[in-house]
Amino acid sequence: MHGSSDRSSRTNVLSVIGAPIEDGVGVPGTIMGPAALRTAGLIRVLQDLGYVVHDRGDLKLPDQIAEPVSVSGRARNLARVAGWARMLARETYAAMRAGDTPVVIGGDHSLSIGSVSGIARHCAEINRELFVLWLDAHADFNTPATSPSGNMHGMSAASVCGEPGFEEVFGSEPHGQISPKNLYLFGVRAIDRGERELLLARGVHILDMRLLDEFGAAVLMRRIIDQVRERDGLMHISLDVDFLDPQLAPGVGTTVPGGATFREAHLVMELLHDSGLVGSLDVVELNPFLDERGKSALLLVDLVASLFGRQIVTRSASTDPLANITSV
Repeated sequence: MHGSSDRSSRTNVLSVIGAPIEDGVGVPGTIMGPAALRTAGLIRVLQDLGYVVHDRGDLKLPDQIAEPVSVSGRARNLARVAGWARMLARETYAAMRAGDTPVVIGGDHSLSIGSVSGIARHCAEINRELFVLWLDAHADFNTPATSPSGNMHGMSAASVCGEPGFEEVFGSEPHGQISPKNLYLFGVRAIDRGERELLLARGVHILDMRLLDEFGAAVLMRRIIDQVRERDGLMHISLDVDFLDPQLAPGVGTTVPGGATFREAHLVMELLHDSGLVGSLDVVELNPFLDERGKSALLLVDLVASLFGRQIVTRSASTDPLANITSV
């Protein structure tokens, strides 16, 4: 899906990787997320857009986890989350090495500990900086020492930024990390006290709903895209269902009122596609058990279609879209 960036590898091949994980959440149901997205037509929509889609099916955690892990603080199901992280890091790394665009469908947000780590490992090898756009109601920057719940889907961003407390997740397994200054939290509207202190100390970019209301999605997204392009970076998009307003997408266990509107979300995806800088995607936290007749799954598929190039009309990047509009 790489487009206009000079160093983009113009791949037309997508690797869809199912990660039916619910070990990182407190509310069961995200295990059904990958099946719901496929049922909502994800594979067909991507194929209709002209992509070669390799559906890798759903990963399965081995019954016996080879290396149990321990950590000080609260981290529920840490050994299982670590098992998923190691598998996903290997899968996304292999997809990137093959020149494919990894699309990981989940599954709770703890899956990003693995997916981003594999992508970051590849980016380090090709000497290209990785930036992560975290579309989420929450910061997910807790650690085992700060987490009120111990649920690891609320620690995934902190883990991929190399915060202390997660060293045993990968152990000796090869993996990558990103700089906290390369993380953009977009649409956030619920931050715990411990997270707030860490975010400010680490220099994470926080684009909360106040900024979205005040400046608009287009202004903020163009600012992010410009910063990534100036540093010849590659972008990973981590799309959490609760980025959206719960009236639009109720199928998530962590709803927060006041989320992104239908058009704001689509505009974000359209601008990201136009940038040509996006190299990978996670779609996380879909809980079909809490959804209303597939409403959330269908909207997510529509948003993914916009990210991968579906347009109302075909526009050329070199022409002025307002050129044919006469003033009155």
